Amino acid sequence: MSRADVITLLYILAFSLFIVGLHMLRGPRTAVRGNQVAAIGMAIAVIATLIDRRIGDWGLIVVGLAIGTAVGIPSARSVRMTAMPQMVALFNGVGGGAVALISVVEYREALEGAGNPELSVLIPMLFAAIIGSISFWGSIVAFLKLQESLKGRFRIPRQVNAGLAALAVAIAIVIAAGTESEALFWLLLLVAGALGLSAVLQIGGADMPVVISTLNAFTGLSAAAAGVALDNTALIVAGMLVGASGSILTKQMADAMNRSIGNVFFSGLGAGGPTAPGIEGGTVRSTSAADVAIQLSYARLVVVVPGYGMAVAQAQRAVADLAAELEKRGVEVLYGIHPVAGRMPGHMNVLLAEADVPYDQLKEMDDINGEFARTDVALVIGANDVTNPAARTVADSPIYGMPILDVDKASSVIVLKRSMSSGFAGIDNPLFYDPKTALLFGDAKSSVAEVLGEVQQL
Repeated sequence: MSRADVITLLYILAFSLFIVGLHMLRGPRTAVRGNQVAAIGMAIAVIATLIDRRIGDWGLIVVGLAIGTAVGIPSARSVRMTAMPQMVALFNGVGGGAVALISVVEYREALEGAGNPELSVLIPMLFAAIIGSISFWGSIVAFLKLQESLKGRFRIPRQVNAGLAALAVAIAIVIAAGTESEALFWLLLLVAGALGLSAVLQIGGADMPVVISTLNAFTGLSAAAAGVALDNTALIVAGMLVGASGSILTKQMADAMNRSIGNVFFSGLGAGGPTAPGIEGGTVRSTSAADVAIQLSYARLVVVVPGYGMAVAQAQRAVADLAAELEKRGVEVLYGIHPVAGRMPGHMNVLLAEADVPYDQLKEMDDINGEFARTDVALVIGANDVTNPAARTVADSPIYGMPILDVDKASSVIVLKRSMSSGFAGIDNPLFYDPKTALLFGDAKSSVAEVLGEVQQL
């Protein structure tokens, strides 16, 4: 068996493990093992690439692996769950940036040889350069927004983005038409990078789950294109898996917000909006941990609605302990999960799974909304925009038409908040002024722990 045959077999084994691992990510019971299977597949793909005769400088490869390992493992182990969206955005951007740089290197080598490569190689190379650069710079902005180092939306005319996109395509066409210029290729990367910056700068924080998913799909597609240019089967398959799954997830996220992907990128949230009817001059009713404990202890059904406030306070284990105590008293406890709660897809599911909350208690929005009519207490922990009734009633609200969790249909609503500040969408929530709503102010973790203490004394 030749070396080429061995490499081909290893690649087939690698992307088979990618597919199996991705399939296992469908459920929490197999997700960890699915990650491990996919990681083994990636290790095999790396080995197959390293034994290829076309491999370059081994010294640089070893240095690169060492640096990546030294940065990646400590970062992944030490990052807090609240910062996981930022890490996902950053690592995703690094992938896109790597693809863009690979395209530059391959183009430079082609120029040093016989000139521009064949169109069958050059076109995917140009595509990888454009999409990879957009993904890298867009992910950097997403990281800064999630880190709250860069706040708000920047008003950038649509004509600017359209012009940058047209210029990038025009440069790519000029290169594909036969112009041999490394400087022009670098200019292509700069223009595509400017487009990535401009596109994400104007998007509000409430849309970050969709943005992260989109950029993830972009990185996958750019990697697949680079695989075509490099004639690397494993890279093509892995890139297409990421691109396809990211695209599907993006569509699901946008549907969950009742908005098109174009609307997310060109008319995002976070710009503020009109005050909902009845809020101006309205009053909120505050409550105490003791009163909340009594309501929860004598309820038949309690629905916990987690949001980013729970993540910031790291309150998921305290919430799980409170739920366990209520269940001892015969109270049914469910969790209402909105698809875009938090800062990335599945954020709340991950946090609650970390706290060993039974997966069958986590109910998606469509499943839990029918339960609110019989819910005695809806316990909202840091979820603002996804519980805002203005999405149903205020036509000129930025979130109008977005499906929400119908917590206002519960008999009683308890909201845990630090203050009366608005959510990422930048608008008020009329739910807080509803007569059947009471607010428990303070750090969510401390508040839940105090409520748990009061429940245990009843």
